[in-house]
Amino acid sequence: MDLALLRTFVTVHRAGSFTRAAALLGLSQPAVTSQIRTLERQLGKPLFLRQARGVTPTTIGDELAHKAAPHLDALVEIAEGPLDDESSPTTLHLAGPPEFTAERALPALAELAGEGRRGFALRASFGTPDEVLEGLAAGHHDLAISAARPRGALFTSTPLCDEEHVLVAAPRWAEHLDPDALRLKGAPALQDLPVVDVHESLPFVSHYWASVFDARPAAPGTVVAPDLRAVLACASAGAGLAVLPRYLCAPALDRRAVVALHDPVVPPLRTYFLVVRTGTLALPPVARAHEGLLRAAAGWG
Repeated sequence: MDLALLRTFVTVHRAGSFTRAAALLGLSQPAVTSQIRTLERQLGKPLFLRQARGVTPTTIGDELAHKAAPHLDALVEIAEGPLDDESSPTTLHLAGPPEFTAERALPALAELAGEGRRGFALRASFGTPDEVLEGLAAGHHDLAISAARPRGALFTSTPLCDEEHVLVAAPRWAEHLDPDALRLKGAPALQDLPVVDVHESLPFVSHYWASVFDARPAAPGTVVAPDLRAVLACASAGAGLAVLPRYLCAPALDRRAVVALHDPVVPPLRTYFLVVRTGTLALPPVARAHEGLLRAAAGWG
């Protein structure tokens, strides 16, 4: 069986589309289609079901991808990587949300990246879930952290950790808030407080309101900054209430730069996932980073 045909097959299987696979391989779409047809003739069985948008693997296609992909990835790493033991370590490209990646993931991977020839060089990129997953699909990243669990055979995802969200504000706002009114009235007791969030749609505040109060926030954003660390700084300065991950605002809570305005019985959570292209966990740097992050996450609480 021709290895070039297998590589084209695995790329189509991961991409879910002849068009996207052709772009990843640097081939024309007719060339990709021809190679898949040749492989199907050799096997005597169909590998994909053609649909209006892309393709879906058959059972035989899934079995072949499961068997072939890890070995092809390993061969590509050998063919394209250096063989000299004294050479620089392999580079791992990580992508994820800026705050979580900077505060959690990168420190957890720093030790692995610093292990010399046994380690890897580390490069980080930040982006939205859509941007991160698109970059992973295109091969720009090796490992992604996403708050959205992707669908389809192109990706393999593993739950990493849950992030607790806390409703906070500077102490001066808490002084004007009646705890009994908040307990009895819920969201309406907060409607006069200004709001700080990362986007005009108030994604963090809206998620908290929906989960805890079964309502929508009434006030528009007073300050909008596309980084939770900036949101924390603005909330600490008295700009208004904010909803933040507990790991990010815990130091500010400890020194009372901000205070928690509410303590729900069941706090809102957001789950992060580790995502790789299917089959690439066979690559040593990806596997070590994946395992290292899962091990670190067990101690995050």
